[in-house]
Amino acid sequence: MSTLVLDIETVGESFDAMDTSTQEVMTRWIDRDTSDKQEKEELLRYLKEGMGFSPLTGEIVAIGVLDVERKKSVVYFQAPGETYGEFEENGVTYKQMNEPEMLLHFWKGVDQYSELVTFNGRAFDVPFLMIRSALHKIRPSKNFLSNRYRGLQVNTAKHIDLQEELTFYGAMRRRGSLHLWCRAFGIKSPKVEGVSGDDVARLFAEKKYKDIARYNVRDIEATRDLYMYWNDYLRFDR
Repeated sequence: MSTLVLDIETVGESFDAMDTSTQEVMTRWIDRDTSDKQEKEELLRYLKEGMGFSPLTGEIVAIGVLDVERKKSVVYFQAPGETYGEFEENGVTYKQMNEPEMLLHFWKGVDQYSELVTFNGRAFDVPFLMIRSALHKIRPSKNFLSNRYRGLQVNTAKHIDLQEELTFYGAMRRRGSLHLWCRAFGIKSPKVEGVSGDDVARLFAEKKYKDIARYNVRDIEATRDLYMYWNDYLRFDR
């Protein structure tokens, strides 16, 4: 079985640079939910900070993949205005590309794998990848969202979303973040270097593109280690 671990990093477009009609559509719920001025300002700030969570208002700035069997990792990352090209660091290959190039390389490479591993990838990473691909007129080579339950994934690509697996598809009341699951299993958290997903937009604006790519590596490595625990002790379909 060939297994690939995936994680993406995203940033949002500027809300203030959007046209008035779009701004009105996006803030309509704020006016409906509250009339308090201070609360409105807080909700607007929250909305602006979350622009990168939707493929309609955000874009992918890094795609990290890790081949579990071969123990090889590659990160495709954006670095506008820079010429990093391709380089290797600590056994990881980094490739500078724009978003369409990243998507083309990802879908071409993932086609050879029988199993995709993510953490919260069914709700975020994979839908984001698929919608952004369609917006660039790129057709995904596999459908990793065909069935939520692996028991129903017949003759299709397997997608193991560890957040769903470890919470038994909603049986556990609290889902937990990747950081909390890593902490519980004694795995090095991606956040130990002082960077989290909330910092990606700021780092991108500061042109610290390599820092984003390195954080992406820590994400896929932590996901890989968590997958190994699940595979050894909680997997029953082998």
